[in-house]
Formats: sequence, structure tokens, C-alpha cells
Amino acid sequence: MRILLIATAFNSLSQRVHAELADDGHELEVVLAACGEREVREAVFGPGAGSGEGPAPKFDLCIAPMLTSAIPGDVWRALPCLIVHPGPPGDRGPASLDWAFQHGAETWGVTVLQAVAEMDAGPVWASAAFRIPPGVAKSDVYRGELADAASGAVREAVRRFAAGERPRAPRESVTRGVFPQSLRRIDWAADSTERASALLRAADSSPGVLDTLGKREFYLYGGEPEYALRGRPGTLLATRAGAVCRATADGAVWLSHAKPKRLPGRPPGVKLPAALALAGQVGHLPECPGSPEIAYRERGEVGMLSFGFPGGAVSTEQCRRLLRAFRHATTRRTRVLVLGGRRDFFGNGVHLGVIDAAASPAAESWANINAIDDLVESVLRSTDRLVVAAMGGNAAAGGAVLGLAADEVWLRRGVVLNPHYRLMGLYGSEYWTYVLPRRVGRAETDRLMEAALPVGADRAVRTGLAERLVDAAPQEFTEAVWADAFELAASPDLGARIEAKAKRLARDEAAHPLARYRQAELARMRAIFDDPYAPYHALRSAFVRKVVPERTPEHLTRVAQLDRA
Repeated sequence: MRILLIATAFNSLSQRVHAELADDGHELEVVLAACGEREVREAVFGPGAGSGEGPAPKFDLCIAPMLTSAIPGDVWRALPCLIVHPGPPGDRGPASLDWAFQHGAETWGVTVLQAVAEMDAGPVWASAAFRIPPGVAKSDVYRGELADAASGAVREAVRRFAAGERPRAPRESVTRGVFPQSLRRIDWAADSTERASALLRAADSSPGVLDTLGKREFYLYGGEPEYALRGRPGTLLATRAGAVCRATADGAVWLSHAKPKRLPGRPPGVKLPAALALAGQVGHLPECPGSPEIAYRERGEVGMLSFGFPGGAVSTEQCRRLLRAFRHATTRRTRVLVLGGRRDFFGNGVHLGVIDAAASPAAESWANINAIDDLVESVLRSTDRLVVAAMGGNAAAGGAVLGLAADEVWLRRGVVLNPHYRLMGLYGSEYWTYVLPRRVGRAETDRLMEAALPVGADRAVRTGLAERLVDAAPQEFTEAVWADAFELAASPDLGARIEAKAKRLARDEAAHPLARYRQAELARMRAIFDDPYAPYHALRSAFVRKVVPERTPEHLTRVAQLDRA
């Protein structure tokens, strides 16, 4: 079928639905509803289409994986439009998942319903339930359990529609209103660490908890509990790896990020590591050792270097900390080293927010890309053990290439890869000109880079971007990876494989040294960084400030269809 995806933003769920439906053989295009109703109408009916009855639509079906505005009436009357609502059948209104967290729901649901005049009131094509695990942030649940449920429900709805089946009548509904900041407010003098942490997790990654620090209002993010540090409730106590500790009534919480509230007539604020966003208020605080974002564990002959950076981006300093941890892990007597293994983002490349906030974005861009290049090079040169990248969540740009540099890539089913750079106006580095052709060949590498579209886990395995799918719920992913890694470590041919990888690297180095790949990539990147008129600078600024584009990006409007060969 020809399917149009209508989305407010091409976010993680929209990308997953796009990748999986394209993989099923459907022809897909995307229109961003945030660009206005005219944009949506022209996508459906063709250029010049106005409101009212127009020509026949170009599609068989519309699907809205993530939508915060109404679809124009002439569009949903002209062809079926299926809305993915992040609530169980009968739930209506915005901020459904926020209300689920507010009421402490242990299970929730996703409903695929047909657009009608009344919001969320149409007939139901499919639904699915999911569990909300305790202690997990809302955004993590959205990308994990909710996305799994939504994926299954969308594909079921498409199957039923294609088969000529009819939707179910809507249930008696409960309508919930907009979720106000007043319900997110933390009373630092009275609220416990547990409650403050829960409020912060429920507001992650949007919109955050609005609060005042000093003389400025900030949206706060994070919420990791801290019980050893104590102080007067509401005061800032310490910093740690970019996070800031704030005292509660009975302990403290770590704020990972903060974003200043937009002032009238000023550009939007940028979400930054809390210690950077609050730099004027934390300079006198002690720095605590350690980094909760990175951990190394060992079981027998398997080591696991797990890491998880909020939002998936890695700053210069985070890259350097991860490199130190990787080098330590390679001193251990293990035969298999797993990178990742956590349930959320594997990595999204350089930290555009930190770069944008730097005194010299060009200099910080250069430092950040070199730091991640150093990390990738260490992975490529680790020839005395097998390195596995275990991706429990999505990966993009340099974060994706970091994983692809490993000897094997294991993906949780449902993970989406975006191993390209051009949408940010960058050529890219991280040895991608060596890593990607080594995995999928030059022709497929060129296609991936030009298309700049998400790649689903199933296709990643079929094309050689990955070796294994891990069928596990997000909460079960880590233990499933341990089990698979033990099996790999015990395989009788492991020694031969390690020896073979060392020989292959030596052959590749003799033909074209890694240093030459890096030098050529960085020359292109340096030219972009140092050119103040390069599109990268404007694209980066718009990205970190979530500026809505005037038109749907051209690469999304092309017809996407992938064969299953």
C-alpha cells in the first residue's frame, strides 16, 4: 500500500513505524504536521491543494504515529487516517502517558484509532497493553515498552485494513486534560527523595520540572536518588560528571540536565548538562568521583562495559571517560567484551548542545569529534578479544558507527539505526568510510548515506549492519545479552575468530591505514567546523532549540520502499 505518515516530529516512534512498514514492503512518505495544515493537504492531494474537497488522495492510508494537532477534516474524510494514541482504549486527551505516571499505573496501553471530528473518539483498529516498570523514566518507557506495543498495534491495524476488515466501535471514554506544571512541582522542603525522583522521571525528557534556581527559572531533568549527601532542602550540594546534586527533605537527587525557561523576545533555551547550564551557581561545589553513566562488570570470561548518556549524545569529556573505561576493560582477562547492554539509547554521536553552548562551537566540535574518533579507533584496534556492541536502544550518526565498529552487533528487536550525518550538514567521521563498507559494501554505504532514513533491526541484520536480533523486553535485555555472551565465550571457534580478526586488521592496515581514513574524514569535518557560513552551524542551532522547519525535509517526502531480499 501507499501510506503517508503524518507526524508532528519525526521522532523515535515515527522512525520505527517508518522503518518497519517500509520493511514490510509498503511505499511510504512523511509529512510534518508542525509545518501547517497546508503542508498536510498538499502531501495528500498534491501541490496547490486548499481546504475543502480536492482531487483524489495519492495514498491508500494515513498513519499518525506521533501527533499533537488535529488532522484537517478534508483529509480524514478523503481517506482513512489512523492515529496512534498512547493510552488504552477509552482513554482520550493529551499527555496520556503523563497521567499514567501521575497515577502510578503499572500497566498502560496504546490504541490505534481512526480520525473523526472528535479527538480520540474514532473507531479502534488495534490496541496493545504494556507494563510500566518501576524506576524507569517516562521517555525511556516511551522508546521501549510503549514503542513495542505501538509497533505491534500499527502493523496489526495495517494488516486488518489491507484485509478489508472493519474497526471496532469506540469504548466509553475517559477524557484527560493537559497535564499542568503545577502537578510536577517539587516541594524541596517537604518532598522525599523518592517523590522528587519520581516527579523528575515522569517529566523526562519533556517537558521537565519547572523550578527556580537563583534568579532564573529552569526546566530540570534527571532524578537519580542520592542518600549519602545531605543538606538544607533545595540547596545544591555537589557536582558529578556534569550532573548537580540537590537536597531534598530526606536526602538528595541528581539533576542530569537543565534548560533555562525561554524569556520573552529571546530564542528558546538549550537543554544542557546541569553543571553547565547552572555554571554560575555550582563553581564552589565539590566534585564527587565516579560516573553513574558508565559501569564495568565481569562474569567469567565476559566483561560488559555498559553506558547510558541522557539523550544518547556524548560530549568531549564523556567520550574521554568512556575511552578510559574501555582501555581498563581491555586489560582484563576476558575473551568477550560487550559494549552497551543497557535498555535505552546506545549513542547518538557528538553532543550538539554542549557544542552550541561553547565559547567556540568550532573548537568544541573539533575536540568532540576527535574524542569519539579516539574511542572508535580503540575498538577497531582491540584484537585480543571479541568485541560485541549490544544495542538495547536506538543509535545514530557517530553513536551508530561506534557500535558498528565492533566485531558483532546485537540489536534488541525494534531498535532503529540512523548511520548517516548529512541532515546535520556534516560529512562525518568515526572511521565510517572504513567501518560501513567493511560491513555492507560501498553501494549500500552510499545508499544509506544518501537516503538518510532510519533502518530497522530486521533489515540491519539482513544487510550486514548487525549480526543478531535479541528478542527481549527492554527490562530483560541486559540479562539476555549476558546469556548470549556466555554462549559466545564458550564457542570452540572463538580463538580462531580472534586470531582471524587480528590478521584482517593487519591486511587492511597494509592496504590503507586507519590513520588515512581518519585524516581524510577529519579534513572534511574541519573545513565545515571552521566555516561560519556552513549549513552545519544553523542546522545545529535549530536542532538543539527544536525549531520547526518551514517545510517537511526533502528526504522524508521521497517514496521509501524496501524489498525483503
